Amino acid sequence: MTRAVIGAGVVATAMMLGVVFQGAPGTEARAQGSAPVRLLTPAHASLPTSAVQDPPPEWHEFYFTRAAYSSGGFGRRRASWATDYPKADRQFLTVLKRLTNLDAYGSENAVLLTNPDLRDYPFLYALEVGYMAMSPSEVQGLRDYLTAGGFLVIDDFWGTREWLQFEYQMSLVFPDRPIVDLEPDHPVFNTFYEIDEILQVPAYGRFQWGSTSERDGYVPYVKGIMDDDGRLMVMINWNTDLGDAWEWAEQPDYPLQFSTFAYQMGVNMIVYAMSH
Repeated sequence: MTRAVIGAGVVATAMMLGVVFQGAPGTEARAQGSAPVRLLTPAHASLPTSAVQDPPPEWHEFYFTRAAYSSGGFGRRRASWATDYPKADRQFLTVLKRLTNLDAYGSENAVLLTNPDLRDYPFLYALEVGYMAMSPSEVQGLRDYLTAGGFLVIDDFWGTREWLQFEYQMSLVFPDRPIVDLEPDHPVFNTFYEIDEILQVPAYGRFQWGSTSERDGYVPYVKGIMDDDGRLMVMINWNTDLGDAWEWAEQPDYPLQFSTFAYQMGVNMIVYAMSH
């Protein structure tokens, strides 16, 4: 993959031009000062069979690829991978295609973690991972993808309980790789835009109630998992919802500061994925 040359002022220009954005069952963990948390396992999971796309019919330089993973819970949590899907993906692609020279596939691209073609896509997006409950084959598929050079972005999960579930899932993928805080000078924060402050991006409905946080996720964090050479394999956006800002950027009552930040972070993550 070649590094994309992305036009300056992507987000600001979009706004000015008025672009229309189209383990074992029963495992428990305890956070300090919290009640025991029963972690979701494949025994509680629903397989992600609906809405997964057929392979794209033609080759492009970039595909916004969403990870379709097994999850537990009730209602929409039974397919938590599909939250904001496909609108958020399409919105983001609209910005890229109209305001950059990146040859991007113009539609959503959801891929199962067990699909051997997953390695064809250097960028992978997963959200609502507080309900992730991967099968052994999914764990192996994700491990193979990341060790082969793939880049996974995590988004839209909140608070201690969801963190513990995600942390458990990542421990299955990489038992010996720690999750670390990303320092402000990490290249992902300046690969195109200079990101000096990590904002907590609220869900659209949440913001309408006057709050930016959910559950006990009051402070946003950006963390990561590195490979042996120090390459960032997994970028973890915790206590924030970049995807909702992409999805609702066209709404006049959604604050510009949040949608601008979310798009800038998205552009940086994609440039990093395609250049590392």
